Amino acid sequence: MTATLFFLVTVISFDRYSFGRLLPFLFYPSITMTMAGIPPRLLLKRGAIALPFCLFAGLSNLFFEGSTALVAAGIPLSYGFISLCTLLLRTGLCVLAVLILAAITPFTQLSGQLRSCYVPPVFITLLEILYRYIPVLLSEGASMVLAYTMRSGRARGIRMSHMGSFIGFLFLRSADRAERVYAAMKCRGYSLRFPPKHSRPLHLQDGIFLVLVCGGSVLFRMVDIPLFLGSGLGRLLPL
Repeated sequence: MTATLFFLVTVISFDRYSFGRLLPFLFYPSITMTMAGIPPRLLLKRGAIALPFCLFAGLSNLFFEGSTALVAAGIPLSYGFISLCTLLLRTGLCVLAVLILAAITPFTQLSGQLRSCYVPPVFITLLEILYRYIPVLLSEGASMVLAYTMRSGRARGIRMSHMGSFIGFLFLRSADRAERVYAAMKCRGYSLRFPPKHSRPLHLQDGIFLVLVCGGSVLFRMVDIPLFLGSGLGRLLPL
């Protein structure tokens, strides 16, 4: 979690015209997905949900920053286009890093790390309750939709005249089941006042991973890697 936070802070610290300097940070999600065995298609599909919001937010830059920044392959690129691409790349990197963290780290360990970072306990408790309540809500909703479909004949979907009662019954069923889930949590030692700490000791591989991620982030932040590689190739292959 510390490595992910350091990565996020480093990526966010770049300005809106640093598209080229953000490209080396693609190594972190690509290598992490490979080491953890996470299907890239699954993460890219989930991470693409956030990109349309950033796209609409950055489209205004095309109109307000229309001056030419550079010419690539005979095509003039404006400052607005570069800032839009930087916004999309920065958002994609942050979303992928968070999705990878959620995929490889159990939620109990995440909450334990948040407590060790002195995050307010109320905020952590709300996250834990939401984490357990959302599957309950989805499960109850799926069973109610199945029951409604079997009793409605050939009707497609839920009628608008039945939507109010459907949502009301869904809330009552999910609230009743959530009470039983909370009772089961209390029987297993959970307490809002003295919540259990789910932390594990730091192993050698964790320290190596932390040093590599933080060191690589600092290196990519301090050194312009694309410019360095471009100048090196220019010296090796003079025109």
